Amino acid sequence: MGIAAILVIVLCMCSLSFTDLDSGTKDGDPFDATPSENPETQGKQAREDLPEEQEPSPVSDFDNTYNYILSRLAAMDQAIHRLNVGHYTLDVKVTQLLDRVSRLDGTLGEVEETMQQISLLTKENRKEIGRLEGCQKGRRVGYKCYLVYRTYETYAGAAQKCLERGGRMAMPRDRKEQEALADYVKAFFQPGNWPVWLGINDLRSEGLYLFEDNTRVTYFQWRKHFLSSQPDGGKRENCVAMASDDGDWWDNYCDRNMSYLCEFDA
Repeated sequence: MGIAAILVIVLCMCSLSFTDLDSGTKDGDPFDATPSENPETQGKQAREDLPEEQEPSPVSDFDNTYNYILSRLAAMDQAIHRLNVGHYTLDVKVTQLLDRVSRLDGTLGEVEETMQQISLLTKENRKEIGRLEGCQKGRRVGYKCYLVYRTYETYAGAAQKCLERGGRMAMPRDRKEQEALADYVKAFFQPGNWPVWLGINDLRSEGLYLFEDNTRVTYFQWRKHFLSSQPDGGKRENCVAMASDDGDWWDNYCDRNMSYLCEFDA
């Protein structure tokens, strides 16, 4: 074999050796001459590869104000909600109260109506009792009964008392009634002399004497005496009373207190 052929063979073998070495290195041959990296170096490298943490950016005054306004608005919204709930509750209670008041008004109206009926019946009963009392205890003359009341009243007070008893103040319209009343009053008060109110006055017009029912007086029994003739009071004495000793009429002050005489329908 020639030298040239030998050189070719050697070069081919060397080429194959280098090819095997490269292949073993790539496949992870444990005999690879390249040394492995240090673990500390690897950890440092891993830490360097991590993303850096961002520092929080400072909050601006605008953000603070905005957040404060939002919190206040939320609080106001809650307060408004509570107010709405309270208003609704109050409205319900007011409605219930008005309903109760309405029912109470109806009940009160019924009670008032009943009280009025009772009052009317009481007045009617009182009048009936007064009429019966007047005829039983007093003096009957024709279709009237007369009764003296010894309690002292003014003229107006006596008129009111007679009405409450179902009668009116005595109004003698003629001589017969006058004489019957004079006898009754004299017997009632004897042996004394006590005046009693009659239902006669000239309060409307001086000198124009009217009965309590506003009819004009046509019969008079004034006292006639040379020492004191009646009426003599002028505009000061406008109400008429009867003397119990003789039945004569006297004009008197209307606010004077004295006994009175009532008449009732028999």
